[in-house]
Amino acid sequence: MTGRRVVVIGYEAAALLDIACVTSALITANTQGGGPIYDLSLATPGGHPITTGTGLVLQAQEVLERVTGPLDTIVVSGGIGHVDAAANPLIIAHVRRLARESRRVASVCTGAEVLAAAGLLDGRRATTHWDQASAIASRYPRVLFDPAPIFIRDGHVATSAGVTAALDLTLAFIEEDNGPELARSVARHLVTYLQRPGNQAQMSMFTAAPPPENGLIRRVVEHITANLADDLGTAALAAGAG
Repeated sequence: MTGRRVVVIGYEAAALLDIACVTSALITANTQGGGPIYDLSLATPGGHPITTGTGLVLQAQEVLERVTGPLDTIVVSGGIGHVDAAANPLIIAHVRRLARESRRVASVCTGAEVLAAAGLLDGRRATTHWDQASAIASRYPRVLFDPAPIFIRDGHVATSAGVTAALDLTLAFIEEDNGPELARSVARHLVTYLQRPGNQAQMSMFTAAPPPENGLIRRVVEHITANLADDLGTAALAAGAG
């Protein structure tokens, strides 16, 4: 018995964590599900090893040019090499080809630019890393980029926000394919959130800024965030702070 065939597409200077979030979650689904639910491989141009953005080298299992369908899912990685990848005719041609042979197409982080360059996001809503969204959107005006959500599904095409948002998207795929029980089991095993919905904002009060160092100011800020419906005028806050 073979599982759903998933091909992760990498390239020079792709983000290691983009790839690892997807592959770790799917392999964990296999172990937690007690069988080969997913048949997973990393494909690169020429099948060559790639040096990731962190400097670590990954070996490929497949030659991108030789991968053939039918496939269940292709996932295009993001990373600092995404601009060069999107400008590479070979990569774009084979991503476009494999998209036609896949049930589901996805990108993580700035891998959305590769999908956009292949024309796979034209007329669709999509997301990407908040820090790169404006620049990518300016290069692909036919794509409806929204930099806020963790991930977006538009038909059979999915895009995710930056880096670890790839884990949220992959957990959503696992739930879609196998039900919520296995997805929750994978999340617990990876010691991550049981569920972060796709429409959750990339930027939240937990990531926007570190807490104030001053203890009194920190308590006032904590009071404000926990009591948004209360009187938060200057006089009320001053009285509470003493």
